Amino acid sequence: MSKWQSERSIHEMLKDTPPLRESSDSITSGTEAKFPTSRSMPFPPAYAPPDVSQNSGAGNSTLLRAGSTKLESLKNWGVSTYKCTRQLLYEKLGKTSRTVDTDLEAKIESLRETQRKYNGVLRLSSALASQLGAAQHTQRALGDAFADLAQKSPELQNQFLYNADTQRSLTRNGEVLLAALHFFNNSLNTLTNKTIEDTLLTIRQYEAARVEYDAYRSELEACGGNPGEAVLARIERHRRHYERLRDDSAVKLQLLHENRVKVMNKQLLLFHNAVSAYFSGNNVALEAAVRHFSVPGAPHAAPHTAPHAAPHTAPHAAPHATPHTAPHFPAAPQPPLSPPAAAPAPPPS
Repeated sequence: MSKWQSERSIHEMLKDTPPLRESSDSITSGTEAKFPTSRSMPFPPAYAPPDVSQNSGAGNSTLLRAGSTKLESLKNWGVSTYKCTRQLLYEKLGKTSRTVDTDLEAKIESLRETQRKYNGVLRLSSALASQLGAAQHTQRALGDAFADLAQKSPELQNQFLYNADTQRSLTRNGEVLLAALHFFNNSLNTLTNKTIEDTLLTIRQYEAARVEYDAYRSELEACGGNPGEAVLARIERHRRHYERLRDDSAVKLQLLHENRVKVMNKQLLLFHNAVSAYFSGNNVALEAAVRHFSVPGAPHAAPHTAPHAAPHTAPHAAPHATPHTAPHFPAAPQPPLSPPAAAPAPPPS
């Protein structure tokens, strides 16, 4: 029943629809079709297409001028790149000459070698700081373990406390040494990867200007004859640019040398004093070196007594008993500076 009603409603809808021929005739003849139209809002005036009929000539000329400028700059860049590449290739093959400033080239090569060696020192010093940091962490944990065992072993309390104080003192001195090493590494990194790199950037610009100048000069020498004024003016412009960058590179090299000597003199003195004082056990000299060079992040010296001089009282001692001091371990026997003299031979009988 429902299927028959749906088929009937579809047939009624098809009857109400105008024939295809009638609708196509109305469209082709220009008459309005009898379809319901949806209500839509008109476009606002802001969306109306602009009228370009007035300034079309000025706009076209501006676009053409901008396009021609870009094409001309691209053409000049391509010609210059080709000439510089050819100049470099001919220099490597030995088919052309190059402008050489012997003194400046030697200084540039020395600077690059110095940068490579400073990078090696920075890498080794960073590894030393990392290893000392790991050792300091181990010493701190060892000192805590000794202190904990001192509370649980009354019969060995003095010995455990002595070792705990020793490890804590080494940890404190290690923190001071690590602050000095980090200060040394940061200063060396700034000198190597920022100050020297800034000078090398100017040197790379100077080398590029030298290649460009040599490329135009070699082309002029290869052509011979009477070059035009435009060619001579272009070569003169490249020569002035090359000489200006050469003078800038020489000045920066001299200033860098003076700054490098001053910075490294201070940092090497700090490195020597801090490392030698730490490994000799002279914490007073270590803290004095850190204060003298104003090392940032260095821990402040805490007043403490020597581990072997601090008396520790056993928990089972009587109230009026003399406190027990930490045992003093004798130093290891030192080898003689020179071999002992041989015993004199007995006189002959």
